[in-house]
Amino acid sequence: MDELITGIDNEGLEDIIYENPERFLRLPTKFEIHEYHIMEEFIWTLNAEKADKLNCVIQGRGAFRRFKDMVDRMGISQQWYDFQAQYYRKLAIEWCQDHSLTYTDRSM
Repeated sequence: MDELITGIDNEGLEDIIYENPERFLRLPTKFEIHEYHIMEEFIWTLNAEKADKLNCVIQGRGAFRRFKDMVDRMGISQQWYDFQAQYYRKLAIEWCQDHSLTYTDRSM
């Protein structure tokens, strides 16, 4: 955690991690979680007309902004956020399974 953002002092944590690497697991980075693929998977769940519109806007630079804007205009923002949350949950469960950890969902 970044102390400047959280206000939490992590003094000594780096030494603990270095001295006991077996105690810690690295979380996936934003580069390992492919947001573009998540958008594509969402598009595949839509009817042809909506899917075609969204497929067009995710081509090239600015794809994420155009996708978000189009989802808003189409009135399916909540559907997108629900899909994204479910997808992240699935990734978390798979990550836990890969590391022999038990996934517990406290939101339900």
